[in-house]
Amino acid sequence: MISGHRSVAAETPAHGGDIYGDPDLSVRIRNGKFIDFSVNTNPLGMPLPIVEALREQAGEFERYPDPHCRQLRSALVSWEGLNKEIYDELIVCGNGSADIMFRLCHSRKPRQVVIASPSFSEYERAAREAGASISYHFLREDEGFILSSRIIEEIRPGIDMLFLANPNNPTGKIIPPDLIHEIIRRCAATGTLLVMDECFLPFTDAVSATALFPEAPASLVVIKALTKTFCLAGLRMGYAICGDRDIAAALKDSGQYWSVSAPAQTAGLAALQCGTWFAESKKMIQEARAKLTEDLRALGLKVYESGANFLLFRLERLMPPPLEKRCFDRGFLIRPCGNFRGLDNRYYRVAVKTPEENQALINGLRSALTEANR
Repeated sequence: MISGHRSVAAETPAHGGDIYGDPDLSVRIRNGKFIDFSVNTNPLGMPLPIVEALREQAGEFERYPDPHCRQLRSALVSWEGLNKEIYDELIVCGNGSADIMFRLCHSRKPRQVVIASPSFSEYERAAREAGASISYHFLREDEGFILSSRIIEEIRPGIDMLFLANPNNPTGKIIPPDLIHEIIRRCAATGTLLVMDECFLPFTDAVSATALFPEAPASLVVIKALTKTFCLAGLRMGYAICGDRDIAAALKDSGQYWSVSAPAQTAGLAALQCGTWFAESKKMIQEARAKLTEDLRALGLKVYESGANFLLFRLERLMPPPLEKRCFDRGFLIRPCGNFRGLDNRYYRVAVKTPEENQALINGLRSALTEANR
């Protein structure tokens, strides 16, 4: 039994990855003796070129970073395949994607916000801190938690902002391109700003909303990050692609002046040179996801098809002690999803990791479920 497990396993976390309440646990994870499936970052870890760049530039970190991220923004325009003349002033970098969300809400001050749920909790937190009233468009389990055209009914005059994720977290569902077009047209007609979170999109074969249009729609802000794809979670590197210069300017002026640290900018620039590495890791993740889906279903779990690097599954019934506690005692963390709006304590999310780690998860879950059914 690992000491102090109650501080980590017995409390439902706001997010995955909070391993620091138990020093023994954080050490075990770093030493590879405990596997954290609650965090959805690239299972291959930070690419070596990023580590080397950080080491080489460490002597420069005594200086203030570029507050406008000029070099990084230029590299991101190329990485995204965007027209530099149009987008050079439309990209805003931040201290992770969540920083962008909070700054966007504080700069826009939306009064009425719609959030498709279940979804990332920071949408709600950012909107509430800015004083917004929130309504929820609940994704239906009988529709596979897929966003449907029912969302159009929610977009009406007086709705200032709509939060969507493609793919969605925790369901992993991808929004059909035709529906994205329809949503943006409706938002333009009602004066609603669509905030599209695409942090997990690189793990899929879907196309970014920015690539679906010849020019940036004024009613669209796309939020992205290098956090998940290149394992920069501890460095924090997110960015927004805005469809309107005034929105971009207001976003830049909100929040702290040096919002992206020098190490984060160094890591971001190095990451954008690792396209081949990411393509190879993406292929591995997609193959591992298919196998993990099959193996979880073989355990009798309800598993939802996902386009991302994580899977949502559901138990048929609750069990005392809860599944996350049983998993913890077997050496791994999973993400209980009972605190997502629209889900209950039967739902869990697990990251897709390497085939070896995924097999360890399956072995542990099999043991936990067998014990629960005795």
